[in-house]
Amino acid sequence: MAAAAYELLVLGGGSGGLAGARRAAELGARVALVEPYRLGGTCVNVGCVPKKVMWNAAVHMEFVHDHADYGFEMPSIKFNWRTIKEKRDAYVRRLNEIYENNLKKAHIDIIRGYGKFTADPEPTIEVNGKRYTAPHILIATGGHPAVPSDSQIPGASLGMTSDGFFDLEELPRRSVIVGAGYIAVEIAGILSTLGSKSSLLIRQDKVKTVTKSPSGLLDVTVTSSMPGHKPTEEVIQDVDCLLWAVGREPNTQDLCLDRVGVQMDAKGHVVVDEYQNTTRRGVYAIGDVCGRALLTPVAIAAGRKLAHRLFEGKQDSRLDYHCIPTVVFSHPPIGTVGLTEDEAVAAYGRENVKIYSTSFNPLYHAVTQRKVKCVMKLVCAGKEEKPLSSSPKVVGLHMQGMGCDEILQGFAVAIKMGATKADLDNTVAIHPTSAEELVTLR
Repeated sequence: MAAAAYELLVLGGGSGGLAGARRAAELGARVALVEPYRLGGTCVNVGCVPKKVMWNAAVHMEFVHDHADYGFEMPSIKFNWRTIKEKRDAYVRRLNEIYENNLKKAHIDIIRGYGKFTADPEPTIEVNGKRYTAPHILIATGGHPAVPSDSQIPGASLGMTSDGFFDLEELPRRSVIVGAGYIAVEIAGILSTLGSKSSLLIRQDKVKTVTKSPSGLLDVTVTSSMPGHKPTEEVIQDVDCLLWAVGREPNTQDLCLDRVGVQMDAKGHVVVDEYQNTTRRGVYAIGDVCGRALLTPVAIAAGRKLAHRLFEGKQDSRLDYHCIPTVVFSHPPIGTVGLTEDEAVAAYGRENVKIYSTSFNPLYHAVTQRKVKCVMKLVCAGKEEKPLSSSPKVVGLHMQGMGCDEILQGFAVAIKMGATKADLDNTVAIHPTSAEELVTLR
C-alpha cells in the first residue's frame, strides 16, 4: 500500500510540535501530527502547567502565615491535597480537549500511535503498520525523566520521577528529592511549603541504597562528602516520596533515526544546525529532543520559525537562542536573562563590566513577622570602542524575590532590544514596587 502523503509530518504533540503544525497549517500546508498520548506534551500534562498550579497552592500557604499581620483572624487552616489535585487534573483535561479541537479546526490529521522511520529511499514514517510520507518531517518528541538503574543505586526503582509527582493522591509526610535543577528545586519547594518534611539532595549528597521497610515506607541511605571533611553516612527513614530529578533524556531511542542518517550526540539528542535542520535533508528537530534550552516557549518559538521558513519562504527565519529569559518557580521565584557576571567578564573583560545590585525587603513584608528578601543584579558591559562612562549595555539581569517571575518578561524585552543602563535610568519608576529598584540602581 502506498504511503499517505502530506506536506509536513510532525512527530510529537507537545508544545513545539503543536506550534509548528498549526503555524504550517495556517500557511496552507497539509499537515499530520503523530502522538500516542495526550496532546500538550510534558508541559501541559506533567510539567509547567500542573506544576504552576501546585506552586500557586504553595504560595497560598505562604500567605496564610501573614494573615494575622494583615488583620485577618484565621483560627484554623486545613489543606486538602485532593481538592487541588482534582481541580488541576480537570484543567489539564480541558487543555487536552482544546488542543485537539484546535488541530481539527486547522484541518490537521491526528495519527494516534508511535512513529518511527522506515528504510524507504525517501524519509517515511510508520505508525501502527501504516506508512506516511512528506517532504518535510519534524521531530518534536521531547524527553522523559532519567532514573538511576538498580545496578547503579540498589533500590532506585522504588522512587518516582516528576511524572509520578502528579499522580500522588495525598501530600507525602516525608519527602526526599534528588537533584539540583529546576524540577528538583521547584518540587521540593512545593512539598515543603505545603507541609511535607522535605530534603533536597544535591551534588555532595549521594544516595547509596534505597530499601523498603516492613511498613512499606522507604529508608534512604545517603553519603555526604563536603570539601575538607570526611564523608558521612546517614539513613533518612520513613520516606513516602523519593523523587528522582537528576536530568532528562531525549525520546529518540525508538525512532530508528539511523535508517535515515539523522545524527545524534552521545546522549541521544538530535543534532541540528541553527535552522533546526538535521543531518538528513527534509528532516528537522525542535525542542527538548535537541538538548538545548529545554524550555516550552523555546520549542514553540522554534516550531513557528521553522514553519515560516518552510511554508512562507522566509529563508532567514530561525530562533535566536541568545538572551532567553527563564524563571525557576522556587520560593521566592528566581528570574534570569542574559549573561552571568562570569560570562560577561569572559566575553568583555573585567575592566569593561560593571555590576549593579541590591537587596531589600519588599513592601509586602513591611508589616509581617515573616521576612523574605528580594535580591537583584544587573550585569552591564561596555564595548571596546565605547567606554563605560558612556553608559554600558545591560547584558544580564538576575533576581530572586516576590514577583520576580512576572517582572522579568518586560525587562527581558528591553535587554533583548539592547537597552543600556542609561535607558533604565531614564525610565520613570513605578512606586511603590519591587520592579522600580531596577530603574533606580546606582
